[in-house]
Amino acid sequence: MLRQISCRIESWPLSSPFRISRGVKTAADVVYVEITEGSFSGHGECVPYLRYGESCESVAEQIDAVSDAICDGASRDELLSLMPAGAARNAVDCALWDLEAKIARQSVSSLIDVGTLNPVTTAVTIGLDTPEKMAAAAEPLKGAPLIKVKVDANDPAACLRAVRAVIPDAQMIVDPNESWNADLLENLQPLLSDLKTTFVEQPVPAAEDESLKQFVPLVPNCADESCHTSEGLEALKDCYQIVNIKLDKTGGLTEALRLLARARELDFGVMIGCMVSTSLSIAPALHIAQKADFADLDGPLWIANDRQGGVILSDAKLSLPKESLWGNTIYI
Repeated sequence: MLRQISCRIESWPLSSPFRISRGVKTAADVVYVEITEGSFSGHGECVPYLRYGESCESVAEQIDAVSDAICDGASRDELLSLMPAGAARNAVDCALWDLEAKIARQSVSSLIDVGTLNPVTTAVTIGLDTPEKMAAAAEPLKGAPLIKVKVDANDPAACLRAVRAVIPDAQMIVDPNESWNADLLENLQPLLSDLKTTFVEQPVPAAEDESLKQFVPLVPNCADESCHTSEGLEALKDCYQIVNIKLDKTGGLTEALRLLARARELDFGVMIGCMVSTSLSIAPALHIAQKADFADLDGPLWIANDRQGGVILSDAKLSLPKESLWGNTIYI
């Protein structure tokens, strides 16, 4: 066999609970993949998401099912037909990118021709809670240039007003995580506009995208749960103005690059997003962020103790250290 592959399930405790409309997380449960070829090893991570029918165990089984093909030398392009889009393919695809870069003694950024990775302004998230607690959570973020506010259908107006009173000037993304319907979205348009909302992320369930056709919002809508891969992106054109690229949805950096290119062809705005994860998930996403309009990559900032060589946050901008844990230029 040309290669060896291994994967393991890891749980990374959070420094504080992360609340959205679907529930509360106290740890980031991830699947870590390592692929070795000769003296080189590539690494990848994914975050299985129950919303898409995934678990750490099911993802590990998917990876095991293709392990022989990976060990026999399957390429990233071959992986697109070997595995469906999703978390499992993301971990394997990113490990193959890291391995390829190390064997070539180049950085991933040079392989995809994005040049030097520049620091990226990331949104910082205020989790769902009572208006009073969300206002308190906003206090330490007063200087942030971009915030994301998690809400549900239970009096989102009060939550948004509370946060805006504390942070009046930052760009603000509102994220209901599919918990609204079209009527609520329409009723909230004047408030969203008055609060200078930058855009609303996935306001309605993905199955109800049709309800957004012919709707002309005062602030743009962004597809998250509705947007997975480049295939079928045209169907979102009449419903959304922005798309959120997440590697755990695209199934890795390879398809994320294709989705980015297709989104630009269709004149979508682009955000690069993430799950709550360690920096091993964020390092590949930072490469997409170089060409995105918005970045929401604060997943590792919720981890109590991140991986060594992880992202650095300075002045609300994320960057990788010179000797980072993935895709860097320091290869011996």
